[in-house]
Amino acid sequence: MNVTSNKVALLVGAGDAIGAAVARRFADGGYSVAIARRSAESSDELIADIAAAGGIARAYSTDVRDEEQVQKLFETVENDLGPVAVCLFNAGSNVSKPVQETSAKLFFKAWELACFGGFLVGREATRRMAERGAGTMLFTGATASIKGRTGFTAFASAKFALRGVAQAMAREMGPQNIHVAHLVIDAGVNSPAIHERMRAAGVDVDAIDPDSLVSTGSVAEAYWYLHNQPRDAWTHELDLRPSVEAW
Repeated sequence: MNVTSNKVALLVGAGDAIGAAVARRFADGGYSVAIARRSAESSDELIADIAAAGGIARAYSTDVRDEEQVQKLFETVENDLGPVAVCLFNAGSNVSKPVQETSAKLFFKAWELACFGGFLVGREATRRMAERGAGTMLFTGATASIKGRTGFTAFASAKFALRGVAQAMAREMGPQNIHVAHLVIDAGVNSPAIHERMRAAGVDVDAIDPDSLVSTGSVAEAYWYLHNQPRDAWTHELDLRPSVEAW
């Protein structure tokens, strides 16, 4: 592992699936990695793994819905590790409820986490990147970013809105040499959480084709690719799905 301490990747909403895979990929690519989630202690094992491989990683407790906490996060990370060159917003709550059972509180919380949190993180990241004249801001989308399916009124509205934030931000920040990209993951992600949901639905997880789910490593490689694109050929939106996925 080739660690270069002046390159920093901040991963916000970095859980044990996509976030962890992206953290490992950027650490392997020579970046010091900052992992932000509600409880920093939840990333202790990941931090230890990256350190054991020769990388640099630190974890931070942050509520992305709180403006002051988000601002403090960027200040602390840059004081600890250096200027943030690439930032990933990966937070969101994949809630599913029939529309008539969706409370105002649930609807608001889904928007507040997936969209408002993304706005706060994106704003703070691009503010600092603009001062330095370069940077990459990445957003994780989902099938719900482009399809409002039955039972997903709250989640789809939040992800649709985040997509709008990302698109408007890309158009505004591109001329300032800031690459803003939105990754639509149009499939289930091969992770323990998805396996648990599938089992609850009566699916024999051990019998399914592993290629019918997107691997976290494939997602991480897509983000690595987006961050390293040349300026003359930037992608704003990239969609990922297995070959067997109906779309």
